[in-house]
Amino acid sequence: MESSVNQRWIIHYTFLYFTFISATLYLLQTLISPQLILGHQPITLKTNPPLPLRFSSLGAFKILQVADMHFGNGAVTRCRDVLPSEFDACSDLNTTRFLRRLIDAERPDFVAFTGDNIFGTSAADAAESLFKAFSPVMESRLPWAAVLGNHDQKSTMTREELMTFISLMDYSLSQINPPEDPSDPAIGRLFGDIDGFGNYNLSVNGAAGSHLANNSVLNLFFLDSGDRATVGELQTYGWIKESQLRWLHGLSQGFLSPPTETPALAFFHIPVPEVRQLYLKEIVGQFQQPVSCSMVNSGVLQSLVSMGDVKAVFVGHDHTNDFCGNLDGIWFCYGGGCGYHGYGRAGWPRRARIIVAELGKGERAWMGVERIRTWKRLDDEKLSKIDEQVLWDLHRPQ
Repeated sequence: MESSVNQRWIIHYTFLYFTFISATLYLLQTLISPQLILGHQPITLKTNPPLPLRFSSLGAFKILQVADMHFGNGAVTRCRDVLPSEFDACSDLNTTRFLRRLIDAERPDFVAFTGDNIFGTSAADAAESLFKAFSPVMESRLPWAAVLGNHDQKSTMTREELMTFISLMDYSLSQINPPEDPSDPAIGRLFGDIDGFGNYNLSVNGAAGSHLANNSVLNLFFLDSGDRATVGELQTYGWIKESQLRWLHGLSQGFLSPPTETPALAFFHIPVPEVRQLYLKEIVGQFQQPVSCSMVNSGVLQSLVSMGDVKAVFVGHDHTNDFCGNLDGIWFCYGGGCGYHGYGRAGWPRRARIIVAELGKGERAWMGVERIRTWKRLDDEKLSKIDEQVLWDLHRPQ
């Protein structure tokens, strides 16, 4: 009898306990969590894009490269280097409108931001500026990723905090750095101690329904080129370090999967010193300012050449350069300045770059990547398309 009474009490208290827990969770979700605010943004769970990234049913994967937005505080942040007739009505919102126009016109599959996304010294709150800068791509629900430039960290966040924050934003595929692999000491050494923040790889699978639907046919490498550094007693721009190149070379050679002939594209902010040589070579686009790079040559070009899979590199930093030029079989392309708070040239429209990888057509299905093309869009009345070119063709000697 006593045992039966105790059992009923246990059931009774268990029911009350679970009722209390359910009510608490309900209150947290419906009444309390909407009041939690980060800056001016309510705290919500991150929305992820559909994965994996893959080529469309038309056999193409289109990337929009956005370089040097230099976003400040929005409507109150004035434009630089615009015509006198444009100045009074010009602000960061012009950058936002341009990005929306690009997304609407080109319908990219992916957006790559190549640094100086915010202009730290003009951004009162880094988190708020990041939300405003990336709002058009988040509203579009497109997958996107970013690296840092040399100005992003000059506000209220460190470089590590910036990349952490960006990685948690809606539809972002950005990563702070690749995860370590404790199961393999050799891989752990390659992946576990990388300089900088924002070194990662994204894979793009073949078209749905093809025999490559579950395989990567294009790799996108993102690297942190740093900000400022002191060499001896001299100040210089940052550079890609040996640890980053070691990781990249290991990744390319198949530490994560068997070696393949999968082509790759690389994205970072500060150009390598060899880009200066293109002043005397044939280019597509305009070379309008000296190449601002580090005085340290860390061997990035040689590493990329030895890897063999990187077909093109996309950089920012020098806003009025928008050219592509070939160095030892690899194309180096500037995005051209996109942001209105960054320096430019009055009367020279802000611009952005489009990159399209195209699959080869087999007898019955799409194959691997066959061609990579690029062009630029200008922020003028017609959103003019200029400088279209083929960067790589599988069937043509490079």
